[in-house]
Amino acid sequence: MLAKIGRLFIIKTRFEAFAVIYALSLGAVERGKAYLTAYPGFAGKMLFVAATGAVFIAGAKILDAVRMEREAGEAAAALDG
Repeated sequence: MLAKIGRLFIIKTRFEAFAVIYALSLGAVERGKAYLTAYPGFAGKMLFVAATGAVFIAGAKILDAVRMEREAGEAAAALDG
């Protein structure tokens, strides 16, 4: 039963990866808006850029991981058969 629940938290396809990246970006923009309110001026803008820029880094890593998992699965299938 725990294994079935655990599979829900595994990103298997690019579509799922893009959905997660979209959710991360929405949260980052909301956090950035809060930074702009709390820290007006240059400091708020830099924190906004940092919050949203982190999504680009995380998104790239998520997409790379999905691609690497797919390629590893294909390589294992080629060896087996």
